[in-house]
Amino acid sequence: MPGVSPVGEGNSGFYVRGGNADQNLILLDDAPVFNPSHLLGFFSVFNSDAIRDVKLYKGGVPARYGGRASSVMDIRMKEGNMKDYNVSGGIGLISSRLMAEGPIAQDKSSFMISGRRTYADLFLPLSKDEKIRNNKLYFYDLNLKTNLIINNNNQVFLSGYFGRDVLQSKDFGFSWGNKAGSLRWNHQFSPSLFANTTMVINDYNYKTEGDIDGKFSLEAGIRDLSLKQDYALSLFNRLSFLFGFNSVLHHFKPGEVISGSKNIKSFKISEKDGLENAVYLFSEVQLSEKVNIGAGIRLSVFSRIGPGTENTYSATESIVKTETFASGKFYRNYFGFEPRFNLTWLLSDVSSIKAGYNRMSQYIHLLSNSSAGTPVDYWLPSSNNIKPQFISQISAGYFRQFKSSGIDFSVEGYYKDMKNQIDYRNNADVFLNENAEAELLFGKGRSYGLEFLCKKEVGVFTGWISYTLSRTEKRFDDINDGVWYPARQDRTHDLAIVANLRASKKLSLSATWVYYTGNAITFPSGKYTIDGNVVNYYTSRNGYRMPAYHRLDLGATLLLKETRKFRSELNFGVFNAYGRKNAYSILFRTKESDPSKTEAVKLYLFSVIPSVTWNFRF
Repeated sequence: MPGVSPVGEGNSGFYVRGGNADQNLILLDDAPVFNPSHLLGFFSVFNSDAIRDVKLYKGGVPARYGGRASSVMDIRMKEGNMKDYNVSGGIGLISSRLMAEGPIAQDKSSFMISGRRTYADLFLPLSKDEKIRNNKLYFYDLNLKTNLIINNNNQVFLSGYFGRDVLQSKDFGFSWGNKAGSLRWNHQFSPSLFANTTMVINDYNYKTEGDIDGKFSLEAGIRDLSLKQDYALSLFNRLSFLFGFNSVLHHFKPGEVISGSKNIKSFKISEKDGLENAVYLFSEVQLSEKVNIGAGIRLSVFSRIGPGTENTYSATESIVKTETFASGKFYRNYFGFEPRFNLTWLLSDVSSIKAGYNRMSQYIHLLSNSSAGTPVDYWLPSSNNIKPQFISQISAGYFRQFKSSGIDFSVEGYYKDMKNQIDYRNNADVFLNENAEAELLFGKGRSYGLEFLCKKEVGVFTGWISYTLSRTEKRFDDINDGVWYPARQDRTHDLAIVANLRASKKLSLSATWVYYTGNAITFPSGKYTIDGNVVNYYTSRNGYRMPAYHRLDLGATLLLKETRKFRSELNFGVFNAYGRKNAYSILFRTKESDPSKTEAVKLYLFSVIPSVTWNFRF
């Protein structure tokens, strides 16, 4: 969709209107998901069989959402069929899945359970290569949900998600996964007032294991426990109020190494705790048949909780002051003022103008150990060194329906102002570093652009074309002499073409082509020799570009059988149909045949990948 761009291959994160991937709040039944990737981004953690609804807020974010500064993706799982039992699934070359739902008590309660797993590892023992036989490569996920209608005024929902990836060889491997559970109670006080009370616990962690003259392991992650209450009040059919509160207890585990190896020492980076609270009030009023206005405020506060130790660093990264806080003490309090506003003005039956403004605060921050982003990225709270990020956004757009052709068209512009943005010092090392905060620099950012969408949703031929023209820049006093420079997620051009054709009653065809400007990146501009060692010379930050990314995916679905109680179909797909070797990373090394020269080496992850899946439902 316009304004939304993937981080790149090897990562299923996404950028929204120039925001960082960690600035997106991704919710699965109210539970935050910290890493949405399976198999280094080739699969999403969200199993579409279990998903009922997805809402993405790029601008005009409702006041009930907070904690991230760029966007919100709110995903809701299916609640289960209260009348009939259904089973669906698919068996494919790469993975298989199965989903079952049905009533527990007719018209009173229901369940939904969905599971998915890859099974390439089951065939590895058949290899003649001993190294391959000892490898593990798989992921699994499990979605669960049940709901109970207690009476006309009370309903309870219980949701769960469990997923994990494992990539392991004989001597080295790593795994990562999300676990989340939510309990929601919906209570209706009257026809005009109802409330949702939700408790959530979620955990993201990763683990690296190896054997280097002895076994060692590294574990890290983040765990949240939250409680929130949301109220909705409707008055006079034209006026409504949304209000409530949210409280989240964060526990950060930056890393612990347990080692039995002589070459690796055991150590543990200090764990940290923080409490994030917020209250909000939002009102929507229909001024006339054509004008609707929404306005509100969200007030948030973040506090660190002891025990804790904070260092203050000098410009040379040395410690100039250390403060220690007792267990249970609240310290380093930060406040967020987050106004929200939106306007919808119907110009006619087929056209409208929409505008919005929102300011959002973010108190937790993701540090990446590489430019590409991997599962071993870790989160840190705001501190005396890391200030909360604040992003203000204003957007406006024109929307038009062409009823005769079934085409919808929209154009929307936006501008984002970003405070307390994070970047790294030259040659920064933040991985497993107790003093990682000393490696960080803080500045500001801005993003602005135009988004175009032309979409057709009716007829035998459907699809859409989306295009985004944008700029995203940062400014830091200690980088590029304080001059604005492109952020890594700066994408000048981003184009997507999606086409679906119902060729016959039994055959459907699809194609997707995407193109976007390569990420801004820092490459060496030259090299020099010191004591016989070749050292790369760097000039401006993000002064170069990765090659442009483009890819064509093709798909076909053939209906085999369909009755009132059974459906069977075959799905054929080709990922990257023309075999574009999109760069995952580019490394510079001394050329073996001529040591006086340097060569660039491109690493790519995926070429042409065909797939076949048999889908069924009964």
